[in-house]
Amino acid sequence: MSALVRPSVLPLFGIVLPLYALDQASKWWIVREFFPYERRTVIHDFFDLCYWMNTEAAFSLGFFSSPTANNRFFLGLSLLVAVGLVTFYRRGAFNDAPSRWGAAFLLSGILGNVTDRMVHGHVVDFLLFDFHVRFAHPWPAFNVADSCIFLAVILFVIASFRAEALPKEGS
Repeated sequence: MSALVRPSVLPLFGIVLPLYALDQASKWWIVREFFPYERRTVIHDFFDLCYWMNTEAAFSLGFFSSPTANNRFFLGLSLLVAVGLVTFYRRGAFNDAPSRWGAAFLLSGILGNVTDRMVHGHVVDFLLFDFHVRFAHPWPAFNVADSCIFLAVILFVIASFRAEALPKEGS
């Protein structure tokens, strides 16, 4: 893509904003209707709704013993990644559909969890599945934003395989 032609961020935010709204609306409902650490069965022995307060990252990954320090670290890291993502998007780094969709899903997830960290002091996790297998009994609780981040990773992997399949310029 030419350096003079910068892609508009409007299509990006046309995907980001509805996903962000869904994430925040679902978390708002959980915070309003559930007590912290409450768990309600939806499908017996498989799926529960809950209200988990997470100051760490995926799979309870934290770098500090203090929940506040973890929350601040991941808040800063998330904001840095979000700015970088929008910058790279504007520079045309995501030049195929899977990577553009991946960027939108990733930004949606980042913004959803950043909002939680700023408003609640933790990420609101509420989807809890139990697959009854080792390491997934139950699976760690997650939310819509986490699902968006997961889908972004899948889309970036797909984009990377597609990029390898394309012929090199000048070949």
